[in-house]
Amino acid sequence: MGTRKKVHAFVRVRPTDDFAHEMIRYGDDKRSIDIHLKKDIRRGVVNNQQTDWSFKLDGVLHDASQDLVYETVAKDVVSQALDGYNGTIMCYGQTGAGKTYTMMGATENYKHRGILPRAVQQVFRMIEERPTHAITVRVSYLEIYNESLFDLLSTLPYVGPSVTPMTIVENPQGVFIKGLSVHLTSQEEDAFSLLFEGETNRIIASHTMNKNSSRSHCIFTIYIEAHSRTLSEEKYITSKINLVDLAGSERLGKSGAIIALGDQKRDHIPFRQCKLTHALKDSLGGNCNMVLVTNIYGEAAQLEETLSSLRFASRMKLVTTEPAINEKYDAERMVKNLEKELALLKQELAIHDSLTNRTFVTYDPMDEIQIAEINSQVRRYLEGTLDEIDIISLRQIKEVFNQFRVVLSQQEQEVESTLRRKYTLIDRNDFAAISAIQKAGLVDVDGHLVGEPEGQNFGLGVTPFSTKPGKKAKSKKTFKEPLRPDTPPSKPVAFEEFKNEQGSEINRIFKENKSILNERRKRASETTQHINAIKREIDVTKEALNFQKSLREKQGKYENKGLMIIDEEEFLLILKLKDLKKQYRSEYQDLRDLRAEIQYCQHLVDQCRHRLLMEFDIWYNESFVIPEDMQMALKPGGSIRPGMVPVNRIVSLGEDDQDKFSQLQQRVLPEGPDSISFYNAKVKIEQKHNYLKTMMGLQQAHRK
Repeated sequence: MGTRKKVHAFVRVRPTDDFAHEMIRYGDDKRSIDIHLKKDIRRGVVNNQQTDWSFKLDGVLHDASQDLVYETVAKDVVSQALDGYNGTIMCYGQTGAGKTYTMMGATENYKHRGILPRAVQQVFRMIEERPTHAITVRVSYLEIYNESLFDLLSTLPYVGPSVTPMTIVENPQGVFIKGLSVHLTSQEEDAFSLLFEGETNRIIASHTMNKNSSRSHCIFTIYIEAHSRTLSEEKYITSKINLVDLAGSERLGKSGAIIALGDQKRDHIPFRQCKLTHALKDSLGGNCNMVLVTNIYGEAAQLEETLSSLRFASRMKLVTTEPAINEKYDAERMVKNLEKELALLKQELAIHDSLTNRTFVTYDPMDEIQIAEINSQVRRYLEGTLDEIDIISLRQIKEVFNQFRVVLSQQEQEVESTLRRKYTLIDRNDFAAISAIQKAGLVDVDGHLVGEPEGQNFGLGVTPFSTKPGKKAKSKKTFKEPLRPDTPPSKPVAFEEFKNEQGSEINRIFKENKSILNERRKRASETTQHINAIKREIDVTKEALNFQKSLREKQGKYENKGLMIIDEEEFLLILKLKDLKKQYRSEYQDLRDLRAEIQYCQHLVDQCRHRLLMEFDIWYNESFVIPEDMQMALKPGGSIRPGMVPVNRIVSLGEDDQDKFSQLQQRVLPEGPDSISFYNAKVKIEQKHNYLKTMMGLQQAHRK
């Protein structure tokens, strides 16, 4: 078990021009905060109203930068997560006091990013510093809004909406959300993309104090799994970091479990009382490093809620946790270790047998020649030509019994084969066949069926004979690793090979998308031709109608009770023109929809083409360009992940446009190379959602 420790509680004060200096004072140690209220004179001379409070915390962050907040609050929690300790960081406080800014920050500015983006960045930085470990990272993003669970990453195309609602499930391994998607991220930019995707999907409710503040709880979880590359131990460590942005403290009145955690008199914590505490049950006060950041206002008008938040922070400091390393066992590696141990034991047995002059004993699996020899001994023993079988090992005893079973099965088959050559066999339970044979008089004097061996279930007729066939040895296929050619093949030839093998799946998707695109283009072309034909027919109908009108005007107007009288031909032309115009509008609407689909399909095709070419370049470089002495690092379990090889550092290749653009980004971006993945992910998500927003706007316009 781990060492018991208390929850770390920090207070961050939102900067304001109207700071209540007379009511709020900070201690010199930057760990205490004092609140002073003037007495209410309306209560009279005898007034026992409390006017002073003092709160002792782990730190008071006043006018603190985002860098200082992260270093103080979160850095150690994230660092220990790579060593196998779970961590939870919660932001609590009144709506508008800066919880979301502390947790998420301003995503438009890299310097103002909050705890969550910095935690993601620190995780991947530490992974790079640990080449001796194979570390995988997964993330999920959960929102709890009005006691309903929402997967903020369900909008991704490979996830899709869940048919059944998400539920919170408990098992011996802990608490997990059934139906919540968890996403593997191999690099920092992928994690940022998922983070920004989830942020875009958050349910935002307006509030009088802060219209951009969310009234929902959000939990971004980072799951870490680390296997040692150097040690052969089957143990590996897992951990998770919960980064929680709570709704405003004025909305947590029903979250009794959070309040109960800080109450030392409570024996029972009602975790199931609300979805938030139920989802965080194994993190709140459990096997976890826990940090609470309480955000407060520094204004006099909000002092009552500030006092409430500080009381909660003080109570949370009393909560104790018991962090421990989460160790698990890798079954595959355990089997490999057992195989190694077995090989060592065989060597020790061989040494022992050599010392006792038992060199003829072998502990390896028997080959076909040895099995055939045991089979021959068993047959001779059954025939009486061999008095006994010499026993030399336990493996031989097992094989002797197995060969007895094989010989018995073969003899049964020989008996059946002999009987089938002489007689037509039937099943004794086949009463219809037996009745027919009895009528034919094919029964002996004792009433037995002709051809029935003594004590056997055979008779005249046809019957299946159930035998247990011997086990067939499984043939093992051996695959030879393809030899690397002295000179790399031309890219066109290699590209065809790549499309048929490693890139077959993305090539299939590319062809399917292209087929859909061509089909939409064909339909659009046919629709355009149809529209043009309708337009020509409308023009012809208009001319005919105008001609009929001119004839009517020449012949004179006919009226009946003030209504114009037209002939049948003109009336039919009017109806036809009306119908053609309706067809024209309908076809034109279909054409506009098809053009929107074509635009979207073209986007998918371009994406697939780019992905296919990008993966081909990675495959080509890693297969033919990188020196062979670097290939070991690229294999499973190597220190370099496929697709992440800095080819331009391994071989002397000229810079292409993408290399120049990347270097230009690093020179131009004010925050330096560390911010590139942050901005790249932000731009990609914004482009995606702008495109989807535009498409939805077009569809709505079409419906109108």
